[in-house]
Amino acid sequence: MENPLVGELDSRTLEGRTSRLVVLPVGALEAHGPHLPLGSDLLQAEATARDLAQRVPCLIAPGIPYGICPGTRVFPGTVSLRPTTLSALLYDVAEGFVRMGFRKFLVLSGHGAAAHMAALRDAMEQLIEHHPEVRAAVLCDYEFVYELRGKEAPATDGHGGLLETSRVLALAPAQVGPKRPDVPYRVTRFVVGDPTPEEWPESVMGDTRNASEELGRRIHAHVLQRLEETVHTIFGEG
Repeated sequence: MENPLVGELDSRTLEGRTSRLVVLPVGALEAHGPHLPLGSDLLQAEATARDLAQRVPCLIAPGIPYGICPGTRVFPGTVSLRPTTLSALLYDVAEGFVRMGFRKFLVLSGHGAAAHMAALRDAMEQLIEHHPEVRAAVLCDYEFVYELRGKEAPATDGHGGLLETSRVLALAPAQVGPKRPDVPYRVTRFVVGDPTPEEWPESVMGDTRNASEELGRRIHAHVLQRLEETVHTIFGEG
């Protein structure tokens, strides 16, 4: 099954493919501790999109590398967009595909901050308001990864923690550094504003010391299975 990147097609080879689902990967440039790359979120979203394309007829759009990162803005390396900026960017990109004739969209984010996801959903809601024939889904693959909390990792595992470190080890081992931080996150979700250095000293949530490629492969397989099921439920078989 051939499922190329949209960016690799030209106007001739694009013809006849507009009935397919378009997957729009979205990431964030964000600190992930001393061991993971700043682009971990897009790295995971694009890898997931490529592997999904082996199971589902779809085209993969070039990824959006920036997102909204309110919690990690205090850490070096994080770039955080305004919600209106991200929403407008995604809307314009998706509407470009609508003008080409595409009607089915999966916005696949590797970053799950609430404000980030809200901006992505806002963009696609606006798109559907202006183009009612469009069908779209917006999700973060970590909605599936975190189904494994309390099973493959502690229930408190989070950003840059055991699950994410293991998954990046499986997808891009050369980009993972040797450090394995253990960082307790002491912030309640009800507090407004950025955490203090005492509450969150490093951009990691959890103990990464037992991270492994083997665990990462299991996590990624679980994500792909759940994502394939979700795509079929929402969009049908093709």
